Formats: sequence, structure tokens, C-alpha cells
Amino acid sequence: MGFARTCSVALVGVEGVVVEVQADLEPGVAAFTLVGLPDKSLSESRDRVRAAVVNSGAEWPQKKLTVGLSPASVPKSGSSFDLAVAAAVLGAAERLDPRAIADLVLIGELGLDGRVRPVRGVLPAVLAAADAGYRQVVVPEQTAGEAALVPGVSVLGVRTLRQLIAVLTDEPVPDEEPTEEGRPDAMLAGLLVPGAGLGTGLAADPAEGPDLADVAGQHRARRALEIAAAGSHHLLLSGPPGAGKTMLAERLQGILPPLTRQESLEVTAVHSVAGILPPGEPLVRRAPYCAPHHSATMQSLVGGGNGLPRPGAVSLAHRGILFLDEAPEFSGKVLDALRQPLESGHVVIARAAGVVRLPARFLLALAANPCPCGRHTLQGAGCECPASLVRRYQARLSGPLLDRVDLRVEVEPVTRADLLGRGGRGETTATVADRVREARARAAARLADTPWHVNSEIPGHELRTRYLAAPGALATAERDIERGLLTARGLDRVLRVAWTVADLAGHDRPDSQDIALALEMRTGIARGVPVGAGERA
Repeated sequence: MGFARTCSVALVGVEGVVVEVQADLEPGVAAFTLVGLPDKSLSESRDRVRAAVVNSGAEWPQKKLTVGLSPASVPKSGSSFDLAVAAAVLGAAERLDPRAIADLVLIGELGLDGRVRPVRGVLPAVLAAADAGYRQVVVPEQTAGEAALVPGVSVLGVRTLRQLIAVLTDEPVPDEEPTEEGRPDAMLAGLLVPGAGLGTGLAADPAEGPDLADVAGQHRARRALEIAAAGSHHLLLSGPPGAGKTMLAERLQGILPPLTRQESLEVTAVHSVAGILPPGEPLVRRAPYCAPHHSATMQSLVGGGNGLPRPGAVSLAHRGILFLDEAPEFSGKVLDALRQPLESGHVVIARAAGVVRLPARFLLALAANPCPCGRHTLQGAGCECPASLVRRYQARLSGPLLDRVDLRVEVEPVTRADLLGRGGRGETTATVADRVREARARAAARLADTPWHVNSEIPGHELRTRYLAAPGALATAERDIERGLLTARGLDRVLRVAWTVADLAGHDRPDSQDIALALEMRTGIARGVPVGAGERA
């Protein structure tokens, strides 16, 4: 009779639960039983582990073998338990010292030849192990860099089961044949989900991305873009086709500041679980950008799928940008599903297999035409859309959704002078990004002792009691509330935008001009305020 135990991690969304893998050997007919609520792919580990152990030069125990995954009530899926199961079996067979593996956390899939294949979700799994107090983890060699991002954890990257056995038994470590240079490594296939799209939602180098100076004119829209980036405010760009709405939205990513260390870990964890983290780039340092097609389903946007839900576009855009081009063409149910994550910063998905909480704190950018043909606001353009059709088209963006959008900007057609460059070239992405970083630094200093990081996260009660505007600055906003132009939520969002405008201008607190610009950006009613820093009216 032999017994051994080790540990692995079960992922539920992007949160991990440490699972104890126990192996028990008893006299009897040779059999392999796996218990503990495994799914189909985990149940198949019995055959993978047996073949991997034999092909690694170890002897498979010819006894009654029972492997238990505890806690048994937690659903367990995937092939990442293979390495832990193999170690527990070898410990029970006394090929490994059971004491040497008792406090190890092992994550990895085994090939039939004994190679350790990389799996998705290594970063959140190691984070969960570290939070539970474990300090030694074993992962596939290809994901060792990802696991090493977690501080205070000793990471061992192995390429084969033979290497792991040698390390744990103090035997000479065998040399494994490296992959030939230029030859694709089939082992990396475990990191990618078919159909997810390599690099979906990930940011490119800002130096190689589109430049804001390429946008002709559109000074007010450019100003709104800068405010949105500085305070992480949601943005709606509406106007006729060809005015530059998509160009502006695509350049929003370049002016966002780099992610902080904590934000990078959050984003990397989501992309690792989703299976779209590029090999060789363990840490995502730039804000992601996700732009789903208007035919996207609710499951693809908020998350879903068979079994336990997988991250959707709102989670892939966490700490970055979710851009919905041609927003009225999206399904109304899909758009209204955004209302909850816009307020809370996360999405909770309930399925028969379980409930998953996924992070979803993103900057929403919407682009919309005024009518189906797009020429409704153009004089003499020949729009033939009936007034009833225009109203129905614009009503596809519901009032509750628009009430959560801080900045609503009409993008006018580009003038001939701007298009031909006679009005001068606009500011570059680098110039605007510098101002955005300075504004974020001012906000961060002000919010240093609070749980909030940017102005858009400050609760309304705090804005009205703790972070007060200059005396008399809210007079115009109060009149708009009395006239029904602003809701209570709308006033809170105007105050948040006004604080961002003040940060960009270097003011200690919002004055009447900052409030007026915030009101104009929300209501669309001209207040006679200048465009502001670095731009011409």
C-alpha cells in the first residue's frame, strides 16, 4: 500500500482554487480510477499519464490505483492536472519521495512521450497558489516566464517528465533535444484556443501604431479623445460616414498610458485564460484594444460558451478599450448587456456548470451614423430616410446605455482646408499622450489614499461631498437638472469629466469653464467654451 499527494490549481474564470491531488495504491486487480468531478479532457488523463510515465523510463504500478482531486465539489477541467497526477502516482509507487512533492504545485499537460506541454491560465493559477501560501511551482518550460511574474514564488520550468523525476531525485538531469531553429514548436499549440485569434485585444507598440496627426481637423473630437484617455471616460462619436470616427477611435489606444504592474498582471491573466497570450510575451504592458464586429453575439461580447464561461470582449478589453463601430447595428440585447459591467467593472455569468466573475473595467468607445444612410445631418446630401426611421435607428442606443456615456461628440464632415492640410497638421500621438500621462499623475496623487485610480471611478457621493468644484461653478449644471437635461447619474458623470478637464489644464479643482466644457461634451449644447489645451477652436 502506498499513498502520496501533491497540488495543482483549478481555474474558475480567472480565479484559481488549489486542488490537492491524492494517489492511493492498494493490492488488487490493476485499475486506474480518477475521482473528484473531472470533465472529459481530465478523465482522459488516465491514458496520457500512464503512457507518459512508461515512456519516461519509470515503471507503472500494477496495482489498484485511485487518484482523488480534492475538494471534490469544485468542477475541474482541462489537461493541466496531468503533471500533478503523474507525480502523485510516482510518489505512491515510491519512485519519488512523497515528502518532496507534498508542497509542490504542478501545472502542465503530458504528451504520450513524456513531454510537458504548456497550458493556458498559468499566471492566474500561480497567483492562486501564491495566495494560498505555496512557494514552489512546476510549470512547462514555455510558460516559466509567465509564472515568474508572481513575486515570492520559486518557479521550475521543465520540458519533460524525465527532467522532473531527475530534479526531484537528485539524479543527473537528462539533456533534451531542443526545437530546431526556424521549425515551428507544436508544443505551443496548447497556449492558443482555436478560433480565438492570436493577438486579439492586445496592443501594438505605440511607435508603430497609427498617429493622431493623421486625422484632418476634428479639433473638438480630438479634445474629447484626450479627455476620455485622461479620465477613462466612455465616449460616443456620432456623425456622417467618412468624417473620421473610426480613425479617431483607433488612435485612442496610442494616447493611453502604459499599464501599471498590477494592471498588467490583471490583463495578462485574462488573456492567458482566453488562450490569446502570444508565446514569448508573458506580460502585457500596453492597454488592450478590442473591436468586435457588429454581428457579435452576447456570449462573444460578455463571455460564455459550453461548460464554464470563457472571457468575452468586455474582459479582453479590461484596462483598455472596447470599440463598437457602427454601434446601432449591434443587437439591442447585446448593447444593453454592457450596462452592468460599465457600472461595476466586472461581469458575472451564471451557467449550469457554475458562476464565473470576470473583470471588465474598460473604456467604451462608440461610433454611430445619424441614420441608416448616414446623410441625415448633411445639408443637401439627399437623405431620404423618413423621420420615423431615423428615430428608430437612433433609439437602438437605449437611454440607460447613453446615460452611462460621459462624452458625446458630433463629428462634423472634414472641411476642404483641413483635408488639404491648409489648417496645419494636428498634434501627434506622442504629444497628446504626454499630457494624458501628466493628467493621470495629478489624479493619482489626489486619489492616492483611496481605492480609486482615475476620475471615472470616483463615486458620485464623494464628488458632491469630498471633491468639490469651485464656488459657483455648478450653477449651469444645476439649471440643466431643473430643465431635465441632466439626470442624477448625468451630474455625477459631468463632475468626473470636469475633474479630468481640470487635471489636463493644471487646475486645483474644476472651475466654471471646466464644468461648461464637461456639460457641452455630454449634452451637445454649445456653451461657448474654447477647445482647450493644444488645440484650436
